[in-house]
Amino acid sequence: MSIRYKIGVMQGRLLPKYMGRYQAHPLGYWQEEFTLARGSGLDYVEFILDHNDFELNPLMSEEGARQIKALSDETGVRVVSICADYFMEAPLSSPSPDVSTLSVEVLRRLAENAGRFLGVKDIVIPCVDQSSLKSDEEVERFAGKILPLADLAADRGVRFSLETDLAPRPFAELLARLGSDVFSVNYDTGNSASLGYDVREEFAAYGKKITDVHIKDRVRGGGSVMLGTGDTDFDTFFALLADTGYDGPLIMQAYRDDEGVAVFKTQLEWLMDRLALPK
Repeated sequence: MSIRYKIGVMQGRLLPKYMGRYQAHPLGYWQEEFTLARGSGLDYVEFILDHNDFELNPLMSEEGARQIKALSDETGVRVVSICADYFMEAPLSSPSPDVSTLSVEVLRRLAENAGRFLGVKDIVIPCVDQSSLKSDEEVERFAGKILPLADLAADRGVRFSLETDLAPRPFAELLARLGSDVFSVNYDTGNSASLGYDVREEFAAYGKKITDVHIKDRVRGGGSVMLGTGDTDFDTFFALLADTGYDGPLIMQAYRDDEGVAVFKTQLEWLMDRLALPK
């Protein structure tokens, strides 16, 4: 491939599981991952904002954001994206005013700190599982809560990159409803395969709006598996991605075990071979 993609890791994938959870901000030892990422030749770490103990996450304060920036400067491993899993547990589309109002405030603080102190480009907003947008009413509530933050995001140079389980046409309609270039697409290779979506239809609907990519493999209707062993059509995906001129990060969110490092390195080698990148 002629494009030199830059590769990152979803936070925690190079560390032992935090409290036994598959994906979580590793509170108390997150700092160690920057050195490990540098040692693995990675460019990025995609930070996570969990619902659990979110106030303790360094993203939520100026002091914490500056600590992240210092580690980034020291190691050369940047944070250009955040996976805001907080909004899976407390959706912006929640029918509870208490929940949605607090979620708006959390997103406002996150966008402010991420843009101002870290230079983050994408905050991934998951609209899947508990936060899936299953009805027109939920779409309207979501739009009503997130649209007022568009100017702040633009001022801070941040995009809200939406990760949804919507089929291609409804997802394109949601983006049209939101209107602003502040709203973009997080494309998850494994989730799309699990849902049985046609990658060509997805790219035709919103390929040029993709600004953040999660690399994983899943079987249709099932969970994560080692890269190259599931139903993700990586050949078509990377061909279409190249056609869009995409130059954003490829974030490894691939299958993990309890420890993380060995299984990650095996899959990183698979990806680098697939992309014909030097090791």
